[in-house]
Amino acid sequence: MAKKEPKTDLWVADQLKDCGIRFDAQGSDVKEIDEALKTASKRGTGRVGYPEYTAVIGDFVIVIEDKASIDRQIKMTDSGILDTSVNAVMDYAVNGAYFYAKHIAQHTPFKKVFAIGVSGDEKHHVITPVWVDDREGYKMLPDIESFISFSKQNIGEYYTRYVLNEATDVEKTTEQILKDAAQLHEYLRTYGTLKDQDKPLVVAGILLALDEIEFGGFSLGSLTGDQVDGNRDGDKLMNAIRTRLTRSNVGPDAKKDKLLAEFSILQTSFRLNEVNDTLAKTPLKFYTEFLYEHVFRNIKYQKTSEDFIGRFYGEFMSYSGGDGQTLGIILTPRHICDLMCDLVDVQPNDTVLDPTCGTAGFLIAAMHRMLTAADTDAQKRNIKKKQLHGYELQSNMFAVAAANMILRKDGNSNLECCDFLKMNPAQVQLKGATVGLMRDRIPCRIVATARLRVVETLVFQRFAWCIRGR
Repeated sequence: MAKKEPKTDLWVADQLKDCGIRFDAQGSDVKEIDEALKTASKRGTGRVGYPEYTAVIGDFVIVIEDKASIDRQIKMTDSGILDTSVNAVMDYAVNGAYFYAKHIAQHTPFKKVFAIGVSGDEKHHVITPVWVDDREGYKMLPDIESFISFSKQNIGEYYTRYVLNEATDVEKTTEQILKDAAQLHEYLRTYGTLKDQDKPLVVAGILLALDEIEFGGFSLGSLTGDQVDGNRDGDKLMNAIRTRLTRSNVGPDAKKDKLLAEFSILQTSFRLNEVNDTLAKTPLKFYTEFLYEHVFRNIKYQKTSEDFIGRFYGEFMSYSGGDGQTLGIILTPRHICDLMCDLVDVQPNDTVLDPTCGTAGFLIAAMHRMLTAADTDAQKRNIKKKQLHGYELQSNMFAVAAANMILRKDGNSNLECCDFLKMNPAQVQLKGATVGLMRDRIPCRIVATARLRVVETLVFQRFAWCIRGR
């Protein structure tokens, strides 16, 4: 019978190449592994059996099996353990990869082995890694978006974080991140002479650009301080941001244009793009390197409801001589966001709306809770794509919120920059929100009107309104 996965095979191979992972197809150039595979038949006959791909990366081995249909990603037994029957090993990607990985771990000197099952295609796919030991043990690991975690530069950190469950050198507490924020605030003031409202936009924009590294759409080395129009550091960052928004399916075009307009200070600021004599590089490159080392890698791997960009925002405002309220900014602490989600008992099948979302703290807390309780990958994808909605009046806050959600792979980021109080109630109701989360960030003189408007506009099953003290 002809193999049904040629397109999936080619897509996986391309992804491995993009991540700089050297691999072998249908066997291995490593003698010990190749010898072991000569007795690795999935049918248990003791004859030859070859996985789709193998790769040796330092002390680690990764074994990949793929299937064309997402329905063939993984099969568990009724007891909730990985099915190791012949049919399951033959027909499912994760089960097949686990079979080969265990065989390699048991019959070669390599004891640090990852089995990776892949199904689907370029547009719709699932990638599930499993840690395998040389006995009968294994550890299911979170699904991943790409193979970048298994590159030579990242695999050690990935192993430490997800297999050993230990903090890595780049994993920090919120307290440490806030210390970094204080330092970055000083750098932004000293080298960029930025206005308070522009600082978080610079941070959010750079983080979006950094998120393109894993796709090959941006690199730190590309920031050279070139002063030719169209090739300046700010131009390169904006190109990466534009690509990141497209990759996240941010639309319609008017929304994308609004976000790009907010981040355009990266291009328009002469000071940010000029090579600084003290730094011997542009402030933009200096900020980008700082954010990559001190913040980005933490946010990238962090599975928490903490609103890191929001915390940055608050820290910037506090160092500017206030708590941000002069700019209409009142940031909700994480524990309050989590409490509100607990009070209304947010569930994976809910649709959540925050009419005044700020930096999206409530939505991030809700998303974290929903994803943790979700049963299937399809349900998780639906949560990110369709079940989180927010409105924000201030365009700079809207841009920070959108970046905050996109960095957490929320799909198309269902946020709108508009005045909720002026929305057509019927149009808002089309979102089908079952849970409302809101903090009183509205000036006192119109609070009563705003609350009445919420009641008139939406009929939530459950609603939590956090009112700040006066």
